Amino acid sequence: MRTSGILMPIFSLASPYGIGTLGKESYEFVDFLCKAGQTYWQILPINPTNFGDSPYQSFSSAAGNPYLIDLDELAKQGLLLPEEYRMVDFGQDPKKVDYAKLYENRLPVLRLAYRRFCQRPRDDFEAFCQRERDWLEDYALFMALKDSFMGKSWHEWPESVRLCRPSALKQAREVLAENIEFYRFLQYLFFSQWFALKDYANQKGIRIIGDMPIYVADDSADVWSHSEQFALDEERRPVMVAGCPPDAFSPDGQLWGMPVYHWEAMASEKRPYSWWRARVKRALKVYDVLRIDHFRGFESYYCVKYGAKTARRGSWKKGPGMALFSALQKDIGHRPPIIAEDLGFLTPAVKKLLEETGFPGMKVLQFAFDSREESDYLPHCYPNNCVVYTGTHDNNTIKGWSETAAAEDVAFARRYMHVDDAEGINWAMMRTALMSVADTAILMMPDIMGLSEEGRINTPSTVGGNWQWRLTPGCVNDWLAGIVRENTALYGRLNPATVDTLKQ
Repeated sequence: MRTSGILMPIFSLASPYGIGTLGKESYEFVDFLCKAGQTYWQILPINPTNFGDSPYQSFSSAAGNPYLIDLDELAKQGLLLPEEYRMVDFGQDPKKVDYAKLYENRLPVLRLAYRRFCQRPRDDFEAFCQRERDWLEDYALFMALKDSFMGKSWHEWPESVRLCRPSALKQAREVLAENIEFYRFLQYLFFSQWFALKDYANQKGIRIIGDMPIYVADDSADVWSHSEQFALDEERRPVMVAGCPPDAFSPDGQLWGMPVYHWEAMASEKRPYSWWRARVKRALKVYDVLRIDHFRGFESYYCVKYGAKTARRGSWKKGPGMALFSALQKDIGHRPPIIAEDLGFLTPAVKKLLEETGFPGMKVLQFAFDSREESDYLPHCYPNNCVVYTGTHDNNTIKGWSETAAAEDVAFARRYMHVDDAEGINWAMMRTALMSVADTAILMMPDIMGLSEEGRINTPSTVGGNWQWRLTPGCVNDWLAGIVRENTALYGRLNPATVDTLKQ
């Protein structure tokens, strides 16, 4: 079945409170997708953001980002008064997320809601805490400890709690009980709102594609509480960290800084790869489909010594390969609905692993038009079992690319796609994706809006100015949905569940 969808981060939705949330605008975006005949809403990670405000650097691989909790919904539930949040400064620019303002002002408002909740606790709160205890208890304690140590990395905590000594953790749970309960409450709110939104989307025929980074941040509840799963020394500091080797675009390589996994220890467990299996199984309850970032790292991964200034002197080490995915398939009973982010240089071994899993890989049209050589990303090279993207969150917009790429590459793209100047290169590239033989095509919302550089979500290897782009009110409308629907139907990707939507 031919399908399509739109990539749109939740934080990029319009809202009057500084950042897109799980509230009214999210439901309106689901309606937009339905009217546009789409099957998928692809989002970026929804975990609490850490260093650099990146959703790919989080304090937890399982928790939800409290910034995305909708405040109007809390007011409807009697947990907030309108005057307690509507005049708070969450950022003045409706086109950009101001993370500094959110950091200063969001949690104090949510603490007001928590105090009211404590007066009339709900029956399902304890049920939620019990159901999610495998990750929630560690996360809530981690965040409460981080607050008590003024936000410092767990590597700077006193030895007793840094090394998770039972007596120290027991004392911390007693002393920090109220703040631990607050962080449980935030996750209860987040996932109550999340699953309500997901249910609404599913009822409309829209499936949500979530995004899982392969690595987790060093300063995270995962590494602190499950140190045995990572390549750490006796002091629980990373021995090796993840990155990418030098190439023509980055002579020093990329130093990501996240600890790599102790795959040998994971494989030798009584239940092999238990941490990873639990992570993926839970993610597939949160999302309908899961995109796993940096898939090639499961075959072999590049790492450098902790403390290195660049990624120049690293080495390749073997990953778990098919053993992990065979274990996952046993857990689930069928092939997991996973999209493999297989971009970049792929060795025969990586290609073999992708073939063995049966997961669709990714094709990115902006990578296709290198005028010096033919690329596997050109649509006439695609297999059916792949997902074609016009770009990703790390790319410029199509218009931005056309304004900054080599002139020869842009000229090649225009010839290949028969660009009509009246139509614009952004629509030409989106139509090319939709008409391709790929089973699924994903369009970027900034491209549908016709935005240039100002619509870029992230510029890799830069600090500041990323993950901020937002829609302004009124941009998501029926007129635009009609244009997307017309092109979706033209190339046989219309979602059958939405056929009668425009008649309603």
